[in-house]
Amino acid sequence: MLLQEEREKIVVYGQEMLKRGLTAGTFGNLSIYNEKENLFAISPSGMDYFKTDASDVVVMTLDGEKADGDRKPSSEVDMHRIFYQKRPGIKSVVHTHPRYATTLACLGWSIPPLHYLVAYSGREVPCIPYVPFGTYELAQAALDGMGDNYACILGNHGLLCVGGNISYTLDVSEQIEFCAQLYYNCKAAGQEPKLLNDEQISSVLEAFQTYRQK
Repeated sequence: MLLQEEREKIVVYGQEMLKRGLTAGTFGNLSIYNEKENLFAISPSGMDYFKTDASDVVVMTLDGEKADGDRKPSSEVDMHRIFYQKRPGIKSVVHTHPRYATTLACLGWSIPPLHYLVAYSGREVPCIPYVPFGTYELAQAALDGMGDNYACILGNHGLLCVGGNISYTLDVSEQIEFCAQLYYNCKAAGQEPKLLNDEQISSVLEAFQTYRQK
């Protein structure tokens, strides 16, 4: 079976997305890129994560062709492969529908550096305008809108995170959802949060380079 290790991880981390409350039902999707094989494993479309096994996970080429697997890949396959094509160092993509980040998506709000954990994304978490799901136009808009960050909010849709491995990328999704909740709470209290300045967020970004152990 092609990319067996990556496919098994898709099963484990797909279930973990639900356990952490980052999506619901069959929604959301995730993938892992194998640079040596130049292929990626992606969750199948519309399947219960707790009834999915490694053989259900689909292996794709960067051109969007199926390399292995009988299932239909996620409808957002273009939004995964574009990052592997155009962002060196990106080895995983996680798309979720967490409650607070999705609330901000419906409001069209980016997340400013109100908390140091915003640095999991970068200096901010940008929000892009709505683009229909499952389209290459959305993939391109997400790539452009995210810029050098590692997360962006998809307008009227959800949250997209990228990273160097699937464990870290899921952590990015969880921490950005935490920041989204903080931002919403500040707004609900009728207050603007006190933001970290450029020097402060730069210091956090530098510290994060060595924070997580391999």
